[in-house]
Amino acid sequence: MMFTTTQSSGFNAEFKELLERGAMDIEHVSGIVSKIIAEIRKEKNAALKEHIAKFDKWRPQSDDDLKISTDSMRRAYDALEPKLRDALHLAYDRIKVYHEKQKPRSWFDDEPNGTILGQKVTPVDSAGLYIPGGKAAYPSSLLMNVIPAQVAGVKNIVVCTPTPENEPNELLLAACHLCGVTQVFKVGGASAIAAMAYGTQSIPKVDVITGPGNIFVATAKKMVFGDVHIDMIAGPSEIGILADDSANPNHLAIDLLSQAEHDEMASSILMTPSQKLADAVKEEIEKWLLQLPRQEIARKSIEERGAIIVTRDMNEAIELMNEIAPEHLEVATTSPFELLPHIKHAGAIFLGHNTPEAIGDYVAGPNHTLPTGGTAKFYSPLSVENFMKKSSIISFSAEAINEIGEACAIIANTEGLTAHEQSVRVRLKK
Repeated sequence: MMFTTTQSSGFNAEFKELLERGAMDIEHVSGIVSKIIAEIRKEKNAALKEHIAKFDKWRPQSDDDLKISTDSMRRAYDALEPKLRDALHLAYDRIKVYHEKQKPRSWFDDEPNGTILGQKVTPVDSAGLYIPGGKAAYPSSLLMNVIPAQVAGVKNIVVCTPTPENEPNELLLAACHLCGVTQVFKVGGASAIAAMAYGTQSIPKVDVITGPGNIFVATAKKMVFGDVHIDMIAGPSEIGILADDSANPNHLAIDLLSQAEHDEMASSILMTPSQKLADAVKEEIEKWLLQLPRQEIARKSIEERGAIIVTRDMNEAIELMNEIAPEHLEVATTSPFELLPHIKHAGAIFLGHNTPEAIGDYVAGPNHTLPTGGTAKFYSPLSVENFMKKSSIISFSAEAINEIGEACAIIANTEGLTAHEQSVRVRLKK
C-alpha cells in the first residue's frame, strides 16, 4: 500500500502511478479478440459453440442450447428465499423510480414567423446487455442494465452471460425473471460482444451494448464501437475517500476493502489532512482483512493498488481527488455538502458518514455501472439516455425562409457549394 504524504520527496512519482491505474494492456489481447470477432462474423453460431467449448468447458449440441429458457428463470425466482426476493424487489423499485426521473423529453419551440425547432427523443430498437456470469454472477448488474433500457422504452432486450460448464447462476436467472427478460443467452466474453454487435442465427444484432466485463470484453466493446454504440470501456473497480477527523476509521477501512475484494486490480484510495486518521485506518484495514473470506484478493489489491495519502489540507485533497476522478467517491467529513461544489470528477458521489459505497451498488437507486480509471472526467454513469437517441426537428414557413434564407445562401456560396445555395434561393421570393 502507498502510505505517504503530499510533502514527501517521492510523492509526484507515486501519484503518477495512481493516475495511470486505469491503463489496460488492450494491445496485448487485441489480436485474440480481433480473431474471435472475425470468427463470429463469419461462422456465427458455429463459432459461438466452438468458443463456448474452449472457454466455458461445455459444448452446445444445438442452437437451442445457447438460450436460457424462461421456465428456468421462473423456477429460479420461485426458489428464492423470501427475504432475498423482497430485497431484489426493493432494489428493482428504487432503481426504476430513479431512472424514470432521468428520461429526456421531446420538445418544440414555435417562432412568430412560422419556424418550428425542436428535438425528438426516441429509444433505440434493441439493446444488448453483457452480464458477467459463472460462480461470481451479479444480479445487481442485471437490474442496473435492464431497468434503464426498459424505462427508455427499448422493445428488444438481449442478455448475454457466460455459463461455465453449462451451469447458469440461479440468482441471475431469478433476476432475469423479475425484470421480465426473455432473451438470455449462455455466451460470454468477446464472443458475446461480437454476437450482439453483428448477430448470429440465434442472437439478434443490437444497436447498443452495455455492461461490465474483463479486458477481453472491454477490448471487444472498443473494437465494435461504431458498428454499434457502447456505454463505456470500464476497467477494474475503484473507490476514493475524502475524510476528516470526524470520520470513523473502522468504517473507512471496510469501505476501502469493499472495492479491494472485487479483484486484485481494484484501487482503494483515501485522502485526508489527518495523519491520526490515516494511521488508524491503516490499522483497521489489517484487522478487517483477517475476517474477509476473499482476504487473498483484497490483500493483494490493497498492497499493490491501495493508497492512503495525507494532504496539507482538505482543499489539496479535493484537488488531487479530482485528478484521480474515481469511479466511486465517498465524502466522509463534517459538512460534505459544502465540499460538493468543488468536486468535479467522480462517477458517483456518496455524501456523509452513513453512506457507504455498497448502498449504491444495490438499493440506493442510481446506476452502479460507472466510469473507471479516470474516465469520469468525460464519461457519465449508465443512464436511460444510453438507450435513447435524439433527432433535431426543423420546419420553416415561407415567411421564415424569406427572413433568413439570404444569409444561408451567402454562407453556402462562400463555401463553394452551389447546389446548397440554389436550394435556398429557389424558395426565396423574387
